[in-house]
Amino acid sequence: MDNRTPLEKIPLPFNKEISFEEIVYDNGFRMLRMTIREGRRFTTLELDEMSATRWRNAMSAWLTPEKEHKS
Repeated sequence: MDNRTPLEKIPLPFNKEISFEEIVYDNGFRMLRMTIREGRRFTTLELDEMSATRWRNAMSAWLTPEKEHKS
């Protein structure tokens, strides 16, 4: 059995919603579960710590002013 802890639920534009849960499996492995609701359709992603860090970095880069992350 795994241990689930709800973290956040965020309403999104166009009547969508994303929720975050921490999942800790019996062996101690942690995952971030993201569930995106679009009407009656659900998409679930589970990210390990490395993937969640890369996701965070990509979102942070997108949020910074364009001049700071131009190639």
